[in-house]
Amino acid sequence: MRSRKNPVLVTERLRLRPLDGRDFDDYAAMNADPEVTRFRNDGTPWDRDRSWRHLAFLIGHWQILGHGYWAVTCKETDAFLGVVGFAEPEGWPGFELAGALARPWWGRGYATEAAQAALEYAFETMKKDRVISLVRETNHASIRLVERLGETLQGRVDVLGFEMLCFGIDRERHRAGTAKPQAGGRPAGWRSRPAGAQPLQ
Repeated sequence: MRSRKNPVLVTERLRLRPLDGRDFDDYAAMNADPEVTRFRNDGTPWDRDRSWRHLAFLIGHWQILGHGYWAVTCKETDAFLGVVGFAEPEGWPGFELAGALARPWWGRGYATEAAQAALEYAFETMKKDRVISLVRETNHASIRLVERLGETLQGRVDVLGFEMLCFGIDRERHRAGTAKPQAGGRPAGWRSRPAGAQPLQ
């Protein structure tokens, strides 16, 4: 058990704060959108029960491992935009950066901005040596996003019966300035599926 106080990260436009019960309705609405879930598992939208269980997983991840997902919110209004963060449940192929944005917030560069803040936290505060992102081969928007972060294709992995492209970046490459995010681009949720979803099914 490695519980720690969840940090708050602040960027130019966003605040990444701990997830809690107030986020449930927004999280469930995001996961009920078929455009958000199209690259997760079989692409089926989630019902509220499944979103509740997964939100509990994300919150508990901090308590067990000392890291996890944040709620991505607008710094000016505190509106819930989505989630971003890390997961490494038992049997996972690595320390994974992942997330999702609700569809009204796509195309504004928020996914890249949030992901870059999380990546910086992983390397500079958590002192991680390597971060990966798992993406479906057909999820071209997410591939472009992780490439903007400086991640490169490492190979293919089977994750609970689904073949995923495994992108990754190490601390040295990140520090060398090769990860230069650019605003814009349609995040499409912004990746294949929130990490850790399948173990809860």
